[in-house]
Amino acid sequence: MTPVTKTLTQMAVEVLSTADGRAKAALSRANAAAWFAARRGEAPEIPVGTASPPDFPARPERPDLLNPRDVPRRRPGSPAGRIALLHAVAHIELNAVDLHWDIVARFGHVPMPMGFYDDWVKAADEESKHFGLVSDCLEAMGSHYGALPAHAGMWRAAADTADDLPGRLAVVPMVLEARGLDVTPGMIAIFEKAGAEQAVAALKVIYAEEVAHVAYGSKWFNFLCGRTDTDPKDAFHSLVRRYFHGVLKPPFNEEKRADAGLPPDFYWPLT
Repeated sequence: MTPVTKTLTQMAVEVLSTADGRAKAALSRANAAAWFAARRGEAPEIPVGTASPPDFPARPERPDLLNPRDVPRRRPGSPAGRIALLHAVAHIELNAVDLHWDIVARFGHVPMPMGFYDDWVKAADEESKHFGLVSDCLEAMGSHYGALPAHAGMWRAAADTADDLPGRLAVVPMVLEARGLDVTPGMIAIFEKAGAEQAVAALKVIYAEEVAHVAYGSKWFNFLCGRTDTDPKDAFHSLVRRYFHGVLKPPFNEEKRADAGLPPDFYWPLT
């Protein structure tokens, strides 16, 4: 009897249903490796399929998830403050793992080129690596992911755009991940000043690879707009105003945003 091949969307749901951060990241990387081995013809083909992802991904018992206004302010001038900053980064990266697998699982019914799935599986794999790098930094500093409270609102963008693929692309990679391009250079400078070489190296890897994740969002957003003969800039403004809670805040990393396919007339009118 021929073994039944798991679909890509089933693999995505597996990751979303795994609670422990390290286990989630390891499964994410293993599933990504399996997908790309199949895509290279080194393993049986994996169909995309369709799936019913959970409304909210499985999470470890810690960290405690707080309303954003209740998360203690980070003061990066102290060792404790730098640990808190890295803990926040680890939390963002773990959420990003789930966000990228969720886009695969939730929108498997939307006809898309195979390159769409390649991009988001690659992004999920890289976010899993980032979570591991930052978790290693925390442990080297005597802490760990889960030791501090974290932001409870990070899944809100996914919930708000659960039925809207263009909306998901506009808000998650093109707004939230683009924000990472703006703030990461400042974080790198903080850890350089503190002589924290391991954290600097981890953040530089994250900074380099996040540009591509924003670019995936821009590429597929423009693809969908072309499919419906919609003006991408107008559609972006409309969707961000609908789904993003707040306004975009400068300063912007205009060079890296341009590298990712985000021109200034997309984001400046939303400030």
